[in-house]
Amino acid sequence: MSKEGLFEEFDAISAKAWKQQIQFDLKGADYNKNLVWESPEGISVKPFYHADDFESRNITQIDQNPTWYIAQNIYAGSGKKANEKSLDVLNRGTDCLIFTIPSQDIKVDALLQNIDLAKSPIYFEMQFLSYDYIKKIRDYVAHKNATIYLNIDIIGNLALTGNWFQNMDKDHEILTQILEGELAFSGTNTLSIDVSLYQNAGANQVQQLAYALAHANEYLNFMIDNSIKPPNKVTFKVAVDTNYFFEIAKLRALRLLWKTLMMKYDIDIDCNILTTPTLRNKTLYDHHVNMLRTTTECMSAILGGANTVCNLPYDGVFHKDNEFSERIARNQLLIIKEESNFKKVNNPADGSYYIESLTAQIADKALNLFKNIEAGGGFLKQLKAHNIQKKIRESALKEQNQFNKNEKVLVGSNKYMNELDRMKGDMELYPFLKTKPRKTLLEPIFTKRLAEEFEKKRLQLE
Repeated sequence: MSKEGLFEEFDAISAKAWKQQIQFDLKGADYNKNLVWESPEGISVKPFYHADDFESRNITQIDQNPTWYIAQNIYAGSGKKANEKSLDVLNRGTDCLIFTIPSQDIKVDALLQNIDLAKSPIYFEMQFLSYDYIKKIRDYVAHKNATIYLNIDIIGNLALTGNWFQNMDKDHEILTQILEGELAFSGTNTLSIDVSLYQNAGANQVQQLAYALAHANEYLNFMIDNSIKPPNKVTFKVAVDTNYFFEIAKLRALRLLWKTLMMKYDIDIDCNILTTPTLRNKTLYDHHVNMLRTTTECMSAILGGANTVCNLPYDGVFHKDNEFSERIARNQLLIIKEESNFKKVNNPADGSYYIESLTAQIADKALNLFKNIEAGGGFLKQLKAHNIQKKIRESALKEQNQFNKNEKVLVGSNKYMNELDRMKGDMELYPFLKTKPRKTLLEPIFTKRLAEEFEKKRLQLE
């Protein structure tokens, strides 16, 4: 049966007509007060969206291939054991590996042995800065048609720890060596921007994007000032929370903002987005609910256009790495990709008036905040003046107060609690914010989960 002309008998209804009908149904109640709400970032959300709202501007087009990688993070305390684990998870559905490397003693050849580097992209999260170690990686992967992400982020380390790896001049000297050496290896990508730190510390979405842009702009200015050829690609590591449609819009806005910045510099650096679920809403009690949270967060990441998605184990707050929870985390992504067919649709969010509106508003507000940071001397200057830390603390405190008042709900933690739940004897890791006195150049950005204080009190009462 032909569908041509199927709806011709129905008259099109304008946005104005819809609003008039809604106002009639409200029986005198105020439309804006009752039906339009505002997010903590100042984003206005209407009760309905219509094509008429987009007549004055173009619908956003995000160029994104439906191919996305399932990643697994592996702690490489031992090169041999990490290699054995990586070969196992690659055979069980993982597409991509993220190696966390604690020291230069880890041998590259032992770590990467027998891995098909042409098939599986590799991310390195090194907890140190060494040109010699990176040269070993490059020497090993040379001529292997590998895709390697070094995830070098000296500013991110400063924000996280309060110190440079060595000192500012030495870190930038090593960064220069790394960037200039990159040109001989087209499959190696150097720079990374750790945006997840800001989200896990409590920054709102507008702040996350503005800080990401200002953070990246410090590297762009450094490369231009030192006549270093820009890389082909920059990785943004982003944490995603359960605000489903807002998180889709956040990732789309990130691509738009990056494209805007590239146009100003008249250069072309690709935006590679690596996502993980946020730690901020993960819980110790009723921890199986974390599986529901990470499922929606991963879905938002995929629909928002992430290139790589790395899920978190549901018990990662208090358990060491274990085969069961890692398999569950991996299978969550495999179900989304293979059974829910998220690998087959290209940009399903395109054309959604609601998401288009959120994307535009988040991008506009983030761009304005970015401009204010640059007018104030740039990200590093604002970080050293503790202005960035102050703004994140203010945002985190606002969200914490909402949680404490049950205005922001985490099921099993501040609402619908299981009073019989016991956790004291099941903890293998310390699940709370750790602080130890040490000398730092500036105040670090601390990450903290919303439920921590509630959980401490429950543990004391067990």
